[in-house]
This record gives sequence, structure tokens and C-alpha cells, in this order.
Amino acid sequence: MTTLAVNIDHVATIRQARGGREPDPVHAAVLAELAGARGITAHLREDRRHIQDRDIYILKQTVSTHLNLEMAPTTEMVKIALDVLPYMVTIVPEKREERTTEEGYPVREKERELVKTIETLRENHILVSLFINPDIAEIRAAAKIGATHIELYTGTYSNAPNRRAADDELETLKACAMAASKLGLIINAGHGLNYHNVSPVAGIDNMGELNIGHSIVARAALVGMDSAVREMLALI
Repeated sequence: MTTLAVNIDHVATIRQARGGREPDPVHAAVLAELAGARGITAHLREDRRHIQDRDIYILKQTVSTHLNLEMAPTTEMVKIALDVLPYMVTIVPEKREERTTEEGYPVREKERELVKTIETLRENHILVSLFINPDIAEIRAAAKIGATHIELYTGTYSNAPNRRAADDELETLKACAMAASKLGLIINAGHGLNYHNVSPVAGIDNMGELNIGHSIVARAALVGMDSAVREMLALI
């Protein structure tokens, strides 16, 4: 059954806009779990534009489902991950100038660099997911270098200009999920999913967890976190 992990980054974005303490992403995580989320996701960026180190350490102590730490595979971030010991690390590409993650990590280009990072994390009992474009060659590379999970980038699907383009991209996601399952990988997905487009992706065979943040946080600003999460769960 497809489950929901709520990405709380943009609760921290609102906090950082004023530089104060509110709203607290840790509080948001508690509310999301009480509403039925099966995981909490947070991206600790190198520039600390939203989530802060303090948030990750407190989330580790308070999340009762599981904590998925998104991060770039840098020496600094690996050190933090080994200190925090989240349930899972999702390796994502990161550019300082981007507003949000724009594509999957180029696994084939970075195989040699990723192998040691994945090995180190797994030796410390941390599951490792790679955030990748829906591409069969990238999936094979992820399996080759020891990832336990992949997260399929759904941005192209979510931003499709029309129904036909969205349907074509959905078929690509389905084919990739099937290929990944055959290779023994656990399949997650995320980026740009919202209340209008999530159901077809949730219905893909072998889909595990959907990581959804912005649309839930935006909805929560109007109706509250509890209702926003429950409405998304109903669609999933």
C-alpha cells in the first residue's frame, strides 16, 4: 500500500522569513503524524535556507514513524547523518541558485563518488535512497552501487503542459517502478505532487512512499495541518 511522508521544509521556510521561532517544523511533524502520515521528510541544505541543524536533531528524538533526511552527498552532510542516524537518507542534487530541487541526481555520472557514501551510511544501519529521474539506466546504476531505495522524480509529470504529456510521463513512471522492483529496489516518488495529480502516481504498482511537502504546507496554511494531511491521505 502506498504511504505518505510529509516534507516539512516549507514550514521552516515560513519561519526563516522572519528569523524567529514560529512556525516550528517539529510541531508540524507531530501534527502530520497524528493525522496519519507514515514518515517525516526534511532536507538539510548546505545553505540552511529552511531546515536548520537543530530541527534535524530534535526531529530524530521526536518523530515516531520514521525520519527521512534529504541531503547532498557532501562530507559535512554525511558527518551530520552519522551523528543523527536517521532511518533513511535520500541523496539529492543541490544547487545554490535553485528555488527547489529541479531534477534527479545524476547517478551514472557520479557512481564512483556515491559508492563510498552509500557504503558508509549503510554500515551505520541507515537506509539509502537516491532521488533520480525516471530513467531505466539510472535505476540500474542505483541498484549497482548499493542503494536500498529510489525516489522517482515526479516533477516532469507534475509540470506537464497537458493531459497527454502527463499520461505519457505516468507510463514512464510505471515502467521505471516495474524495473526497479525487479532489481530489488524499494520505490518512492515525489516532487510537485498535489491534490489534483497524486492519485494516479499513488496507484502505480509497487509504489511505496510518496514524499509531499509544498502542496500540503500550502493547504495547511488555509485549513490546518491535520485536515491537509487527511485530505491527501484520502486521495492516496
